[in-house]
Amino acid sequence: MKIERIGIMTGGGDCPGLNSVIRAVVRTATRVYGWKVLGIEDAFNGLIDLNYRSPRGNTWLTEDSVEDLISRGGTCIGTSNRSDPFRFAAKKDGVLQETDVFERVLENYKKLNLDALVSVGGDGSMGIAAKAIERGMPNIIGVPKTIDNDLGSTDATFGFDTAVNIATDAIDRLRDTAESHDRVMLVEVMGRNAGWIALHAGLAGGAHCILLPEIPYNLEPVAAQIRRRRVTGRPYSIVVVAEGARPVAGTESVLEQRDIGAMARLFGAAARVAEGLHDLIKLELRYTVLGHLQRGGSPTSFDRILGSRYGEQAVHLIARGEFGKMVALRGDQIVAVPIAEAVAAPKLVTPDHPLVQTARALGVIFGDEADVRADIPSMAPR
Repeated sequence: MKIERIGIMTGGGDCPGLNSVIRAVVRTATRVYGWKVLGIEDAFNGLIDLNYRSPRGNTWLTEDSVEDLISRGGTCIGTSNRSDPFRFAAKKDGVLQETDVFERVLENYKKLNLDALVSVGGDGSMGIAAKAIERGMPNIIGVPKTIDNDLGSTDATFGFDTAVNIATDAIDRLRDTAESHDRVMLVEVMGRNAGWIALHAGLAGGAHCILLPEIPYNLEPVAAQIRRRRVTGRPYSIVVVAEGARPVAGTESVLEQRDIGAMARLFGAAARVAEGLHDLIKLELRYTVLGHLQRGGSPTSFDRILGSRYGEQAVHLIARGEFGKMVALRGDQIVAVPIAEAVAAPKLVTPDHPLVQTARALGVIFGDEADVRADIPSMAPR
């Protein structure tokens, strides 16, 4: 088929490197193939309603408009994690409920005379893309984006490296104040149900305990580690807590019931750990939630380059007619994998992962070890 006009959207949470992808798609499409590129505002919102955020809204992107994007965080075309057209929050008979509005999306896609769509997002966005293909919008190419690094079929997603660097820097800074005040510092990092950020940043930052969603924790081994350090002349400790971490036989911490059309919000993991440790040790505890700091700011050089490579190859896949696929990193090569394969199963940390083994060998506690030493005096409050 002849390609003349393509669209690009960014979905889910914002992520360092999104603008690098947009820039690469626009420059490759216009310079190599002579196509026009439409930036679709706030993920599928721009296709659900063609007047969405008018007059800004959907925008035709040019080389000039993306000239200086590579170093900028965020996304110049906006993003949303509440634009799933298969469960869109809309009022029906005066009641807000999840509604399937995909037929409207398909109609507007045709009105815009788009020949293909580049969908940049994580597992949620790729899942939506897979459904859209099944429902009559086959010309979609996926680009894997998430700081969580939990998308299957790719060695890395852009945004992860930047998030890990931000978290590592925070741990370094918190160590200084923890050591100065002989405190136990808990650092909560993002990742939802995947512990990659916590594992990488915790190991790089020299954390003494790392609590992951994939390894349910018991706080007694964590308390024992802190006691051990205290009685051997190291009165401070750093504990990294993934936002999806959960105790043995427990569930992750959530803020409240899920909003209509949105995902559940994880909230309070570090606070829960701090509260539990308070009953086990007689030391000052402080916790810091990094939150959206991990999403913002200028992307690392790795994420800029990976995003640029993904964007370029996504355009070449369109030119070759290889639709329904997602670009992915395998080793040092960019390959194409079926989107359905990419979302078949999340990529999670396994208890026997090499980095977990390395951390254990270096003395890191994950909360699943019964290694409380009987010869260490209790630091529990009296």
